[in-house]
Amino acid sequence: MVCKEFYGSSTVCKKYIKAEKDKLLTVDLSPKWTSLTQFFAVVFLPQGYPESVSSDYLQYQIWDTVQAFASSITGTLAAQAMLKGVGVGDENATIMAATLTWILKDGTGMLGRIMFAWMQGTNLDCDAKRWRLFADILNDLAIFMEILAPNFKDYFIPIVCVAGVCKSIVGVAGGATRAALTQHQARRNNMADVSAKDGSQETLVNLAALICSLTLVPLVTGKETLIWTLFVLFTMLHLYANYSAVTSVIMETLNQSRLHLLVQHYLQTGRVLSLQEVNYREPVLWKTRRKLSVCLGTSIGKVFNTCSHIEESIAAYEGSNYILDLNLKTGRISIILSSKSTPEDQLQSCVQAEVISYVYDNLYKRQDLPELSDIVAALEQGDVLKTSVVSLKYIRTHIQGFCRTLTDQGWLREPLLLGPDEWRAKWDNTGLLDKKDV
Repeated sequence: MVCKEFYGSSTVCKKYIKAEKDKLLTVDLSPKWTSLTQFFAVVFLPQGYPESVSSDYLQYQIWDTVQAFASSITGTLAAQAMLKGVGVGDENATIMAATLTWILKDGTGMLGRIMFAWMQGTNLDCDAKRWRLFADILNDLAIFMEILAPNFKDYFIPIVCVAGVCKSIVGVAGGATRAALTQHQARRNNMADVSAKDGSQETLVNLAALICSLTLVPLVTGKETLIWTLFVLFTMLHLYANYSAVTSVIMETLNQSRLHLLVQHYLQTGRVLSLQEVNYREPVLWKTRRKLSVCLGTSIGKVFNTCSHIEESIAAYEGSNYILDLNLKTGRISIILSSKSTPEDQLQSCVQAEVISYVYDNLYKRQDLPELSDIVAALEQGDVLKTSVVSLKYIRTHIQGFCRTLTDQGWLREPLLLGPDEWRAKWDNTGLLDKKDV
């Protein structure tokens, strides 16, 4: 035997033997059926699977396949209802009316797509799992309206227009979050390959659903009870599969929700949670509930009302590339970022905000917070500036140890998905800028 070779981590194996007259013979050592299995793996899985993708890839794709099949079936039921609604099979219906209905539906959908991308586009990266689930729930709602619309002839056009807006939002949110999840899954700079194979898997599933629909449609036509029964069953399967899919994703990046869970548990136990623990606890239906909201990268004009207020804060945060302000009346922690701020500054400011939030939530058991007693005392006095100052002192002492533990647990500190706004400020210790900075 001259040499032996393997194809990745698969069971495909060959050996090469030196024969007579210096010929090289190839002997296939692969088990039975390997060639067929390898064919499907090459066609539908990224090259180098499983090493080339994240560990959660297979579980996510299984549930994603199930949800895509269920969605295709309910989409067929909705398409049948829409055709009935625009007049297919009705002698009194006109081509003009059907065309106008379709144009209005598509037009409102386009406007909805633009508005949603403008209002929420920057948040889709930060909470990819939550927006992914939101998109699928909204898709089911749109299908529900489309199936229901033919029963309300007088309101058919408004209903299908609203459904069109919902589906356009689904397209934006679903496409953007799919790209974010694909970026997470690609581990060899192979995002295009992972995305392409995901498209192939979805096409195969849709083809299978199409074949099922060819059998299903003749059976359900004209039978409202059966249509609604199938819609409810497949919608429940669709939602369960989507929930299972997004909760199976193990993200290593930090967003506001995951950082909140990490800091809260760290302050309680002194231990940083693992990737799996945080991702399983991360809320995917609702935003993280907290008494004090955190606004990163906010405008100075929304925070400070007087010059003395801003001068005191600038003096308190000497040497820092951010200023944190607490407002107990509005329940808001505002973080003003310097034009020189780095991702490390953003992370430190958000950890400081989480510490204040933790103490505020647990004032009733202040005896259990000996290390945070200065922050407790300042909050009980209602002195927000003092609270900000003592919490900054605490963070400067503990942030390095916290960040080292984050890295040890596999958390990535860059890129950060904390969702900062774009406002940046310049200041000096006097609170006044030189003419060259104006």
